[in-house]
Amino acid sequence: MQRPLAASLLTATTLLLAACSGPPAPRPKDTRAPTAPAGVTATAGSASTVHVMWSAATDDRAVTGYAVHLDGRKVKDLPATTLMTDVVGLAPATRHRFTVRARDAAGNVSPPGAGVTATTLPAAAEDRTPPTTPTALRVTADGSRAATLRWSPARDDTRVTAYDVYQADTRVHTVPGTATTAHLTGLRPGTAYAFTVRARDAAENSSPDSAPADLTTAPSPGAPPNTAPRDLTATAARGEITLTWTPPETGAPVTRHELHLDGRFATTIIWGTTPPPGRATYTFPVQDPPGTRHTVTLRAQLPDGTWGDFSAPRTVVVR
Repeated sequence: MQRPLAASLLTATTLLLAACSGPPAPRPKDTRAPTAPAGVTATAGSASTVHVMWSAATDDRAVTGYAVHLDGRKVKDLPATTLMTDVVGLAPATRHRFTVRARDAAGNVSPPGAGVTATTLPAAAEDRTPPTTPTALRVTADGSRAATLRWSPARDDTRVTAYDVYQADTRVHTVPGTATTAHLTGLRPGTAYAFTVRARDAAENSSPDSAPADLTTAPSPGAPPNTAPRDLTATAARGEITLTWTPPETGAPVTRHELHLDGRFATTIIWGTTPPPGRATYTFPVQDPPGTRHTVTLRAQLPDGTWGDFSAPRTVVVR
């Protein structure tokens, strides 16, 4: 019996649609390697350590990590978010060559960035005296994504071998002990930062932190102005920490602030009535042992009910 033409056309159409709606074609295999990391630097920090830094590589999909090579031998595997490391356990007064390679999720490895050399410092007699604190730290913006730090040099009973730059108690840059400036890149527009500097000697003794230098980077074009609380200070006394700050200008009294401790929400500070004009003060208890370090930030609730930008962070040591 001959099949009706309409039924045949319907069957053919159904088969065609089924073929078109099958599983998608697999994504092409990733065979393209990332670019080589640029801007590699190596700075000897002591008789046994060298600090290596580099700029981020790029990839057609994503860079997933970096490998640091010492004299042609891989010594560190690091995640993509890390652009600096210390290579330790080196021999004193020895010249070493460092290269960095990037990798992606498919295992493609970039060519090495330009190799750099550094010579570890000579071994010295036991030294337990840290350098003095760097002073007169100041920071200037270089556009909305970079900044330059300048400071007055520290002193040491032997010599200062390096200066370490910290942001929110995390080291973000290192320069030789002969330098008194540092250029930072990779900052975010419209963000409040606080930087400190420590001096270091050949025995890895570090000075206390310098006084902080604050910077709020310019916002991106068309973005609203920064709404972070300003001039935050954090002072520790026995069993407590006291904060003082200037609330942001929002066009209305700021009655609520969020306190974050070490990057995590801690509490909401609420004024039951109209807050007093000028600087605000808040004291909260701590039960950590003396010497514990905390990083504190604040943000204000804006008139529309949303939370504003975070303040520049402050590091405080429990007494």
